[in-house]
Amino acid sequence: MTIYKAPLDDLRFALYDVLGAEQKLTALQGGDGHTRDLLDAVLEEAGRLSEQVLAPTNGPGDEEGCRYDKATQTVTTPKGFKEAFRAFSDGGWAGLTQAEEFGGQALPNALGTATMEIFQAGNLAWSLYPLLSEGACHALEIHGTDAQKDEYLKPIVEGRWTGTMCLTEPQAGSDLGLLKTRAEPGENGSYRISGTKIFISAGEHDLAENIIHLVLARLPDAPAGSRGISMFIVPKFKVNGDGSLGARNAVAAGAIEHKMGIRGSATCVMNFDGAEGFLIGQPHKGLAAMFTMMNAARLSVGVQGLALAERALQNSLNYARERLQSRALSGPKFPDKPADNLLVQPDVRRMLLTQRAIVEGSRALLLYTALQTDIEGRANDEAERNKASELVAFLIPIAKGMVTELAQESTKEALQIYGGHGYIAENGVEQFVRDARIITLYEGTTGIQAADLLGRKILQLQGAGFKHFLGEIAGFCQQHAGNESIRPLIGQLSVIAKEWGEMTLKLAQRVQGNPEELGAAAVDYLYYSGYASLAYMWARSAAAAGSLSAASKQAKLDTANFYFSRILPRCLTHKAAIEAGVDTLPAVV
Repeated sequence: MTIYKAPLDDLRFALYDVLGAEQKLTALQGGDGHTRDLLDAVLEEAGRLSEQVLAPTNGPGDEEGCRYDKATQTVTTPKGFKEAFRAFSDGGWAGLTQAEEFGGQALPNALGTATMEIFQAGNLAWSLYPLLSEGACHALEIHGTDAQKDEYLKPIVEGRWTGTMCLTEPQAGSDLGLLKTRAEPGENGSYRISGTKIFISAGEHDLAENIIHLVLARLPDAPAGSRGISMFIVPKFKVNGDGSLGARNAVAAGAIEHKMGIRGSATCVMNFDGAEGFLIGQPHKGLAAMFTMMNAARLSVGVQGLALAERALQNSLNYARERLQSRALSGPKFPDKPADNLLVQPDVRRMLLTQRAIVEGSRALLLYTALQTDIEGRANDEAERNKASELVAFLIPIAKGMVTELAQESTKEALQIYGGHGYIAENGVEQFVRDARIITLYEGTTGIQAADLLGRKILQLQGAGFKHFLGEIAGFCQQHAGNESIRPLIGQLSVIAKEWGEMTLKLAQRVQGNPEELGAAAVDYLYYSGYASLAYMWARSAAAAGSLSAASKQAKLDTANFYFSRILPRCLTHKAAIEAGVDTLPAVV
C-alpha cells in the first residue's frame, strides 16, 4: 500500500510565488473572482477527494483490472471506480474549467492543471475516464454547432456522460492519412460510420450513462491522405429530441487491451458497424478539430508524468526515512539503533534530489504553460493573447515529451531506493514504473513531440514562441543580476540560453542543406530544450524562495543548486549529439 498526500504547499508556491498566478488571473476577462482564497479552497477540496476516495482505489484497481464481457461487449471497471466517479461528478469537477453557458464553472486552466495533478496522482488509471472528456468538450465548444453543444456538451460538463477521441487504427497510428474508417451519408443529415479504432481510452465502461465518441473518418468524396479526414460525433446511445437516451448505437467494444500498466483503465478496440454519426466542423477539416483535442491532451499527459513522479517521490522518501540498513561511511549517525536509515547514504540522497528536482521543476513548467492558455483565451490585449498562443505552441511538445521522459527516470529512482522490495507488487512502487511506461507513447511518442518542436514550432513557425521564451529568460536574468543568493544560477542560465539560441540557428541552417538532419537531431534537441526550460523554472523558484520559512527556503535553494550542478550539464551530451549530425546514423541492416 502506498501513501499519497496532495502537495498543496508546493502547488501554492509554484502558482503564487513563482508564477504570480493570482495577479495574472484576476487581471484577465472574467477573472475578478479568481483570487487566492477561491483557488486555495478548490485545491483543498481536490486534495480531500484524491486522498480519501481516489488514492485508496489505486493499488486494488491495478490488481483487479477491468473485465470485458464478450457476450454483451461491455466493460466493468474495478471496485470503487464507479463510486469515485459519482463523487467526482457530484462535486462539479467535470465542469471545473468549462464555460458557464454549458454548465461549467469557468475556472482557470492553471487551476484545472493543478487539480488534475492531484487526481492523477491519486489514481492515474481512474483519471483517464474523465480526462478525455475535457478534450472532447473543447472540440465541441470550438467546432460544434449550437445544437450539438446543447445536445452533447452539457451532459458531459455535468458529468453524466463522458467523451473519447477515436483516432488510431491498426494500420494508422501517428500517420492518420492512412486511416480507413468510412462515413456514408445517412438520413436527416446523419452519417453511417464503419471501421475499427484501437487504443481507445475509456471507449467502454460502466461509469456514465452515455459515451460520446469523436471519430475521424473519410467521406465518400474525401481526397487521399490527411486532407481527406472529417470528424464525427458518434454516441454510444442515440439521443432523443428531448435529450433522453434512445436505442443503442451500432458501436461497441470488440475487446480491451491487456497492458503492463494503467490496468484499471479500459483501453478498447472499438468497432463501428454503420453507427449513426453527425459531422462536427467542416468536411475534410477533421485534422484541425482533432488537434484541438490533441494539444489539450498532450498537456494533460505531461501532468500524468508529474503526478506519477510526485507519488513515487513521496513513497521513496518515506521509505528512505524509515528503512534501517548499514552505517554512514563517516560513522554511525543513529548509534542507538541497529543501523542508520537510508538517508545517510550520498547516493540515496542523489536519487531523492533527482526526483525532487524533476517533480518541482516539471510542476512549475506545466503550470506556467497552463497559465499561458488562460492568457491566450482571456487577456484583454490582443497582442498579449497572440504572444501567449505562440508560447503555448512552443511549450506543449516540451511539456509532454520532456516531463513524461523524466517521469521514467523519477519512478526508476524510486524503485532503486526500495531495492528488491521495490520489485515486489505488495509494496506498490513498481506500479508507478509500469504506469509511467505508457505516457511517453500515447498522444504522440517522444519522437513525434521532438519532430513537432523542431520541425514545426522552430522551423516552420520560425521559432515565434521560442523567441518569446528566450526574451523572457533574458529579462529575468537582467532583473536578478544583482541577486547575490542566486548569482551563480543566473550566470549559468544566461550561458545556456545564449547557447540554446545559437545552436538552434546553426541547426536550422543544417536542416536547410539536408532535411534528414531534422530527424537526426530532434530528440536530442527536445531534451536540450527541456533541461534549459527546467533551468529557467528552477531559477525562478530560487528567486521566489524568500517568501518561505527558513527551512523551506534552504530546501528550494539546495534543490535548485543540485539541478544546475548535476542535471543541467546533461545539455552538453545532447549538444554533442546534435552536432554529430545525420552522418553518424548509418543504415541498419
